[in-house]
Amino acid sequence: MPRGRDVSNSCCLPLHMNEDNARFGLLAALILLYLLCGAMVFSALEHPSELQAHRRWDEQLANFTEQNSINLKSLYVLLKQYEEAFVAGIRVDKLRPRWDFSGAFYFVATVVSTIGFGMTTPVTIAGKIFLIFYGLLGCAATILFFNLFLERIITMLAYIMRWCHERQLRRSGVGGEEARSEDDSLEGWKPSVYYVMLILGIAALLIACSASALYSAMEDWDYFESLYFCFVAFSTIGFGDVVSSQRESYKAQEAYRLGNCLFILMGVCCIYSLFNVISIIIKQTLNWILGKLGCSKAQSGLLAQKRNAVHPALANEATGKRFTNASVETVCDSETDAGLGPDGGYLTGRRLSGEMISVHDFMANKVSLAILQKQLSETAHGNPRQSHVRQNGFSGGVGAFAIMNNRLQETSADR
Repeated sequence: MPRGRDVSNSCCLPLHMNEDNARFGLLAALILLYLLCGAMVFSALEHPSELQAHRRWDEQLANFTEQNSINLKSLYVLLKQYEEAFVAGIRVDKLRPRWDFSGAFYFVATVVSTIGFGMTTPVTIAGKIFLIFYGLLGCAATILFFNLFLERIITMLAYIMRWCHERQLRRSGVGGEEARSEDDSLEGWKPSVYYVMLILGIAALLIACSASALYSAMEDWDYFESLYFCFVAFSTIGFGDVVSSQRESYKAQEAYRLGNCLFILMGVCCIYSLFNVISIIIKQTLNWILGKLGCSKAQSGLLAQKRNAVHPALANEATGKRFTNASVETVCDSETDAGLGPDGGYLTGRRLSGEMISVHDFMANKVSLAILQKQLSETAHGNPRQSHVRQNGFSGGVGAFAIMNNRLQETSADR
């Protein structure tokens, strides 16, 4: 029996999970607990109001039928017909047309952005069939757009954070020694992913506050209701209970509808980018929890024996190919122990810049954080190394998108 297995079994989970499966199981359990807690809170907050609304409606219905001598069964039939007409876009108040060109454009925008407010839905069989194929391609293209937007946001933030870091170093002192230490500090400097999360959060908040000011003025909503709509729309939850730009007419109508579309576009892009970064932080939190449970250290010894990331000198025996250059693309293991080496290669405490990346490394717990951290550093230092990535037509990307692209690049490298 291998020695590593004894170490792993002695202090890890009884089901002999590896670290990835343990992390997946822990995340599933935490999400389930999160759902249960959310259900308890919303049930406590909203259920009394629901019961009160039912009682109030029953009283109103009884009083109306009694005062107007209307048959209750006939009234129920009329209300049911109105519910069906409501789905088709018939409302008591006058609203904008649902299926003229501008209304249809608003609808397809909610489809491809995955917001799906639900105030407009196709009622014909042909429309529903077309929606399936239209949404399949449109949603995929929009997700790609969001990922490309995230890449450009990361590029911009990397330059901004490098500029702020350089300015801070200049303020610390001037002179020959300080200049040399400044160069050394910039060489080993790594932009913080947590600062990226903070900046994206502030940007999303500013957009939401600005949009809420517009909505509260144009839609006659209170400011809190406008903020609620912004979160529901920007996060693509899209309940549809509150929807902007639905009245028949507004003051400065064209300008308002343009501003509404721009705010929703910017908000969705920022919140999507923020969600990607927060998911990386959540992954790091799961790693910390697993470390406290004693699984990570036990598994790390076993994974080190199974790791396919090899030194170039050993690559000849494994693949029959020779790697003499120390610039093979690598990904750091963590934010805390990663940095740029003197030759521009990425160095960590355990992996040299000339080592290869295994399939397990791409799916490991810290790779999303590492790719984001790596892109920040390379962009800030102005030397993104993409030569071999572009060779097969796959770009690095960010977050989960980056893991998939790098995996595609890796598997197609020999073709």
